[in-house]
Formats: sequence, C-alpha cells, structure tokens
Amino acid sequence: MPKISTALRTHTCGDLTKKDIGKKVKLCGWCHARRDHGGIIFIDLRDRYGITQLVFLPEKPFFKDADKLRREDVIDITGIVKKRPKGMENPKLKTGEIEVFVESLTLLNKSRVPPFEIDDRIDVNEDVRLRYRYLDLRRPRMQNNLQIRYELTRTIRDYMNKQGFIEVETPFLTKSTPEGARDYLVPSRVHPGRFYALPQSPQLFKQILMVAGFDRYFQIVKCFRDEDLRADRQPEFTQLDIEMSFIDKEDIFKLCEGLMKEIMEKILKKKIKIPFPRISYQEAMEKYGTDAPDLRFGLELHDIDSLAKKTNFEIFKKAEVVKCIFLNKELTRKETDDMIKFAISLGAEGLAWARVANGIFEGSIVKFIPADVQKEIIKQLKIKENGTLFFLADRRKIVNEILGKIRVELAKRYGLIDEDDYKFCWVIDFPLLEYSEEEQRYVSVHHPFTMPYLEDLDYLDSEPEKVRSHGYDLVLNGVEIGGGSIRIHNKEIQKKVFKALEISDEEAKLKFGFLQDALSYGAPPHGGIAFGLDRLAALLTKNESIREVIAFPKNKAAQDLMCGAPSDVNPEQLKELNIKLDLPKKEK
Repeated sequence: MPKISTALRTHTCGDLTKKDIGKKVKLCGWCHARRDHGGIIFIDLRDRYGITQLVFLPEKPFFKDADKLRREDVIDITGIVKKRPKGMENPKLKTGEIEVFVESLTLLNKSRVPPFEIDDRIDVNEDVRLRYRYLDLRRPRMQNNLQIRYELTRTIRDYMNKQGFIEVETPFLTKSTPEGARDYLVPSRVHPGRFYALPQSPQLFKQILMVAGFDRYFQIVKCFRDEDLRADRQPEFTQLDIEMSFIDKEDIFKLCEGLMKEIMEKILKKKIKIPFPRISYQEAMEKYGTDAPDLRFGLELHDIDSLAKKTNFEIFKKAEVVKCIFLNKELTRKETDDMIKFAISLGAEGLAWARVANGIFEGSIVKFIPADVQKEIIKQLKIKENGTLFFLADRRKIVNEILGKIRVELAKRYGLIDEDDYKFCWVIDFPLLEYSEEEQRYVSVHHPFTMPYLEDLDYLDSEPEKVRSHGYDLVLNGVEIGGGSIRIHNKEIQKKVFKALEISDEEAKLKFGFLQDALSYGAPPHGGIAFGLDRLAALLTKNESIREVIAFPKNKAAQDLMCGAPSDVNPEQLKELNIKLDLPKKEK
C-alpha cells in the first residue's frame, strides 16, 4: 500500500513499526479503546489501516482534555514513537511493538455514545447494523470485506485488460422485457403513461455490441430484479458481464479459468488447478441432487432402484426411484431421528436408514432387505467401513432435491467440509427448456437467446425437454457464481426457440425487436457469461450473506433502514409524472 500523508497526518494508524522509533509523527483517527494505568491514559487510535496505541502523560497541559475522550471521538495528535516496554508488545497488531507518546492533542469531533461497540467480537442485530450502517462499516471486519471486494474488481479489470477486452457501459434506463423476475419500472415525465425499466442484466445490449464489432466486451455493472430476497439476493446487485465473438465454449472456459486462477492467487494467495472438472447437468442432478454441486466432500447420491425392487419393502417397490447416501460414521438413534426430522422439514414423507457394521445391515428396515441384496448394495457403493445409510424413495425430482440437501447437511453436521478448500467445476449441457407448472408452458432454463445443440433441434416441436443447450454455469463450493451460454446468432433458429416458448412474432417484435433487427445485419457467432460479483466476494470473505460485502444493502424486506427507502414522495412529484395512487385506505 502506498504511503499516505496529508496536512493532518504523516502516517496512518497501521503504518508505524520499530523502524519508526524516535520519529515525530502526526496521526488522526477514532478513539477505539481507553485504559487508565497509574495516572497514565492509554488510547487505541483507529483508522481503516489499523490501530496505534497512544500514551498520555499526566504532566502534559492537555491531559485533562485527554481524560474526557471517549469511544469514537475523532482526534489528531502529534507525538514521538517509542518502543513498548518488554513484555507489553502486542503480536496481533502490526504496530504492536511501538507506542506514541503524545505531544499535542486536538479534538476534531465529539461522538455521541454509539448504539453498539465498534468491535468484531460483539454480535449486533442486523437491522440495527443496517440502521447505523456508517458505524457498522467502521468495524475492521466490514472494512476488510470491502477492501477484498475492491481488490476483486481491480484484479478483474487488470486481467480483462491484458486479455484485450474493452469495458463498455450500457444504459440503466431501458425497455421493459420481463423474463423471470419482475422489472423495476421508472415513469417517464416527458412521455406520460410510458415507463423505462431498470435492466435485470445487460443481455440484449451486450449481444448488440457483438453485432457492432466489439468482439471482446466486459462490464462490472449494476442489475435490478424485483424478487423476494434471501441471503444471496438483493434488489440491486453487481455482476461481471463478459461477451466474446468468433468463439466457442472452450474459449470462454479458458478465459474464465484463467480469471479465477488470478483471483485466487492474488487475493487469497491460493494455487488452484485448471482446467476445472466438467459435469453434465444430468450427472449433477443424479449424483449430487443439485445443478450447483459442492465437490469438497463425497456423500454422492447412489441410485439403487433395481436392488430396492428386490426387497420386501412396499415403499421401495412402488416409488419411481430409490436412492441412498452412505456416511462413514455410525450415528446414534437420536442423530438418525434428527436427520429424519430434517428430511420431513424439506417435504419428505420419511427417511429410511440402516447402520452398516462389519458388512452387515442393522436397524428396523433390515427385516425388509434380504441378505443378498444387502451385500449387493454394499458392493455397488464400495462400502469398506462402518457407517450409516440413508434411503429415500419417491419421484426422481423429489428424491434428488431432498437427498441433495441431506447430503450437504450431513457434511456440515459431521465436519466433512474443509472451509479453506476451493473447488470449482463447470456444469454443462443444461436442457434448453423446462416446463413451468405455474405458467403451463415451457420456459428458458437460461434465457431465450441460448443456442440449442443443432443435433437436438428436431426435438423442439415434439419433445422440447430433450433439447440440450450450449448453456453453462461455473460453480464454486456449491454456489453458482456465474452462468452463460453460446448465443443464437441465426434468425431462423431464434424463431424456432421463440415458437417453442410460445412467444408470438408480435410479442417477440414488441419485446426484442431491436435485437432481432440487429441479428439480421451480419451477426457473428458469440457467447458470454455473467458472474455474481457479490456472491464471489462473499465466498472469498467466507460470508454466507452478500449483505456483508455490499456497502449499503437492503434488508430482507428490501428496505434501506439507514435512508428510509422506499419512502413516500411529494404529491406534486406524482402529478408531474401523471401518476395517481389507488391504495387501500389503510395504506394512503
């Protein structure tokens, strides 16, 4: 980090070491902690770079002023750097070998008593943290999170520049083309009754940039989706957007693997192996129960349906499929009961189990499973140690989904996850379409512009679910951090896909007319990917919620508690926009 010096300070609170002993320095910051020892006052002065211990002696004329200092008061001082007495060093601090004996003191600003201490060791209610975000952001952990986020974006820009990419900004006020989530709408004052939409992604614009000849585009961009929130969602979020022309999937995979390698080495100082493993969507669902598998541990799902049909267990015989997981740990009855309760909380009707001890099944289910079937299950799963088997029987989709979550829960409960391990993988060969029970039609798995496998095109009319797409996701430790596809650049193929999605020519022209027109002017083959920057930053800082890596996030109710947004607006503003509210009386 470059040396920081201004009119009020010669050093930051994280600079000084034993090399500076004897120097006269000027420091500024917040009073972090205070201690009185034998008439001498010690104050830990904090800024975002670190903490320096200050010493105030009673003979100094400003000692009475120092005695009045409290937490979060802002001061500047001049003083002499001295070595700490032997045995009083603090090895946890970069400045822990020195202290500054204060020669002058200026109170720059007095602080009210804060609603919580600026200390990482103290748990604070999240709503209180968000209400006083300017205080929460003073905490070292939060400052470290945002520092790492900055290093992430800087690393991305440096890498993309070296790869010959150009960063191009795309509009925030654009046309509403709702696909999936709801749009945030912005009324136009100069065009009464019409609305802009905030972009859910720059998808259409980056494809148009390919038509325009900008063959290597990227952008770190804000996106907006009006959807229900959870730990990894915000109404406004940031993504790294990438698009390339005259390429195929291999080019994108190579580029992104190089980027991830650079990020891991520069930010976490970790070496990772490339290329990343590739798993088909079908294999991911069958083996891990999810299209975002965590590869840091085993516990794969095993299809034992053919063997289950040989048992005397009616539930197994009637189910569409039976799968199991083997945990190489003998669980107590209470532990198995807890897992059964967990499975039921996920929507399962139950969860069968059996202990495996010295190659023999134990438990209430054993009477339904002949000895030879037990041996075949042990052989198929390659079980060579004692442990516990969990079985689930139901429709395939339900079994995969629930058993996939049980897999992760078992890994968490029994310490199978190495938190310092980072496992990437590509999930490929997604289906192009999936049937939506809610909409009673086929919808895009990625988006309507994803290129199908040409050899699968004949299925579009008869069996759409069989059509594979050139879509792909990059997964890190069970979290999808990026998704993309090779795009449709042929107008006729695009028409076929729109037809399968039940998007009429009129609707397609209304929503995507400008893209269709652009594609008819010599569009190159192109494709891209978008990474969730907030998610990636959360993983790098080991945070479950992306709110921990966003400076000013919304809470779970999509509210900004610090600013008070969303808020009422002046009736005159609504009048200018030709908007009249029609709310229930209690909301007026």
